[in-house]
Amino acid sequence: MTRYILFFNLLLCYGCQSQDATPPAAESERLPFAERTAIYPVDGAPQHVSMPPLPDTLTFAGERVPLDRDDVREGLERELVVNTFGHSRTIFIMKNIERWRPLIEKTLRDNDVPTDFIYLAVAESEFENTAQSPAGAVGMWQFMAPTARDYGLHIDADVDMRRDPKLATEAAARYLKWAQVRLKSWPLVATSYNKGLTGTQNVLKYQQTDNFWDLYLNSETARYFYRILSFKVILENPEAYGYFLNPEEQYSPHQFKMVKVERDTDLIAFAKENNTTYRELRRLNPWFNNTTDYRLRVPANFSYEIRVPERETKAK
Repeated sequence: MTRYILFFNLLLCYGCQSQDATPPAAESERLPFAERTAIYPVDGAPQHVSMPPLPDTLTFAGERVPLDRDDVREGLERELVVNTFGHSRTIFIMKNIERWRPLIEKTLRDNDVPTDFIYLAVAESEFENTAQSPAGAVGMWQFMAPTARDYGLHIDADVDMRRDPKLATEAAARYLKWAQVRLKSWPLVATSYNKGLTGTQNVLKYQQTDNFWDLYLNSETARYFYRILSFKVILENPEAYGYFLNPEEQYSPHQFKMVKVERDTDLIAFAKENNTTYRELRRLNPWFNNTTDYRLRVPANFSYEIRVPERETKAK
């Protein structure tokens, strides 16, 4: 019996000793929280991060943004923070927008749409004609294929006019004007580009209001219009947000002329005939699709206009 008691006591002692099996070295590494997060002095001044400034006044498409409201200021402030401190992305938007800005703004004006909607294209695609979303929306204005066809944009194996800056802008303008007739407010029109016209009309009806500022919206749509506003503010006042680009550092607007094509065309031969390269044609005509045999097939009773660099062409 005594032997059993002794054996039992030995087991208890072994259990007591095994309760803390942490090696001494590991135990010594467990530092208090404050000590683990201490930042030791370094040479030079620390980085100074501050809130980006809010404008005193702001309009969109001629309509005043009510910055005297706390919720409006906070909504804009959030997107200003996101886009001010997304440095690499924002600076390339700033450089890239100049390539197509003259064409896009002229196209909007010609179609009676306020030029502030250029910033909707920035919010949609960062002003990239070749942008494509995971859902399949394509181009600067991010059209889905069925909607693009509804608005007259041709898509086939050789072309995708969702990527043509002028034609896609004309299609977007047709939607924006159509929506404005129904919503009577450009901020609501911009909102509907994300939420859809019917969805926007429904929330206005159910919440019994007639303006964007008083709507309760899902997070994505609520942020969408403020994102557009933030790009307008930053891109029109870059130095106030820490962006200093010399004129020569910005990409120059594309210079081109239009050449009409009414029959099937070998694009490599076409490039040579016009004293340019296929690579340059693709830069000016991002709507080209065919990279298999580099041909542009033109449907019967149809034609395309191809941009070529504005310089002398070789004599045929």
